[in-house]
Amino acid sequence: MNQLQAMRVFLKVAETESFGRTAAALEISNAVVTRYVSLLETHLNTRLLNRTTRSVSLTEAGRTYADGCRAVLEQIEAVETSVGNTSVDPSGTLKLVASASFSVLELTPMLSAYQERYPEVKLRLTLLHRPVDLVDEGFDAGVVTPHLVTSGTLINRPLFTVAAVLVASPDYVAREGAPRNPVALAKHRFLAPSSDIRGSSWSFVAPSGVRDNISLNPAYMVNSSPMLRQAALSSMGIAVLPESHVTDDIASGALVRLLPDYTLADADKEVSLVYPGRRHVSAKTRSFVDFALTYFRDRAPADANIGNGADERSTALP
Repeated sequence: MNQLQAMRVFLKVAETESFGRTAAALEISNAVVTRYVSLLETHLNTRLLNRTTRSVSLTEAGRTYADGCRAVLEQIEAVETSVGNTSVDPSGTLKLVASASFSVLELTPMLSAYQERYPEVKLRLTLLHRPVDLVDEGFDAGVVTPHLVTSGTLINRPLFTVAAVLVASPDYVAREGAPRNPVALAKHRFLAPSSDIRGSSWSFVAPSGVRDNISLNPAYMVNSSPMLRQAALSSMGIAVLPESHVTDDIASGALVRLLPDYTLADADKEVSLVYPGRRHVSAKTRSFVDFALTYFRDRAPADANIGNGADERSTALP
């Protein structure tokens, strides 16, 4: 027996005092109405209705049971409405994970703008260097570099690419000189990301297309781009940093860009928005995905292709 449906049928009989009107209202047959009522009476081992050829009325037990059914069904409806609203109105707690190496500068302004738009959503952000499984660890969405994602069933929407540049402080350059080519970097104090983030081999491409592959032994390693930037600002050596981290420093003269004619191969980082599944996406996740894609698309260069990568998983939300 579908007990909830039986309760709904019985309650309608109690309200209409008619099997026929109940059948018409619920668009079922009289026989189905009779069967549900009989099943309930058998299940409860008590008579719920007094029946005659001309009327139907509740027994005392029937009145008690009808009141209980009404309370139960109203509570179920309230729960379903509450859950249903979460798929329409963004609210609740949104658990996010992001790559720690870039998030301080790139992510905070976007999160601030998102919460201004959706004040009912509470954000819980975790910054990580290690790989993460969004599904197993319970995250709603991630803003990460691809190598940090281990989940295999995620939607992947590219957001932006972080270019890498070589910089040092003016004091360091005045003291140690500026390298004239990539090979000369081996004679300098090199500041680098930790080995679990980036290996010791670096590839520089000249304007002519000639590639210099060099292996550098860092004098200082740290698994944080902001810390690496601080080391460069403190004249500890030459660092490779995300360009967006040091744009203001270069403009103000606090840092100097080195080997500007060379391009660092395989050093740029693609940052993607990832989230589990295509179906039954909550309103809070849907709102964040749409907002983040729009936010970074509006700030991207004209030739950028935000959120429309060739990966077959990079599809629009349903």
